[in-house]
Amino acid sequence: MTLAKILTTLTVMAGLTLATTTAQAKAGKPVGITPKISSVTVKHNGKDVEIKRNPDNSAVVIPAFAKTSRPCPPFCIQPMVFAPGVETIGEVEVINYAKKMSDGDKSIVLVDSRTPDWVAKGTIPSAINISWTELTPKKGATTEGIMKVMADKFGVTVTKGMDDVDVDEAIAAGDTSKAFDFSKAKTLVMFCNGMWCGQSPASMAALLKFGYPAEKIKYYRDGMQSWAILGLTTVK
Repeated sequence: MTLAKILTTLTVMAGLTLATTTAQAKAGKPVGITPKISSVTVKHNGKDVEIKRNPDNSAVVIPAFAKTSRPCPPFCIQPMVFAPGVETIGEVEVINYAKKMSDGDKSIVLVDSRTPDWVAKGTIPSAINISWTELTPKKGATTEGIMKVMADKFGVTVTKGMDDVDVDEAIAAGDTSKAFDFSKAKTLVMFCNGMWCGQSPASMAALLKFGYPAEKIKYYRDGMQSWAILGLTTVK
């Protein structure tokens, strides 16, 4: 065999080896959510969606969440404990809450606190979008508007005869117990873009100011950035 043929053969073999290695990398080893759970089916807008992780072992995070140094302020690192009584949770807990919702538990709401332009890029299956601008006075939210969100979306009962002026006075006095009945208030699982995002924290701060029970607020601090890093399913 000539040197040229030997080189050609080696090149072809190398190409086949590279192709095989690439194919194996893409097929790779199983990528479960936990050792015992490979996927979970939940409802999103009335349709079944399977939450699972990207099975490609060579996959990398999408560019939208690849930045490491967004300017602070406003993109400052959020504390692990947002407020006394508010539980910080991770991805497995978020999936468990989403599954409970899909199985008919109406006492839970998974809330994407981001602005609609971000939500349009992809959100967690079963989440609804209630932008932080709807709950944050500094962003234009009114007391009346916040009361409406709490009543219509979160299961809070506004005391009969109470208006926004009464509620403002109750907030100023530090006691909203006579303005709202939180006995049937839903458990809110709140998230935004990640540990550097202040949108869900702003929403939570407003709700706590209105008297929302801290134990009924769950904070998915790592948000969409960690969700994307783990290759978990998103929906638009």
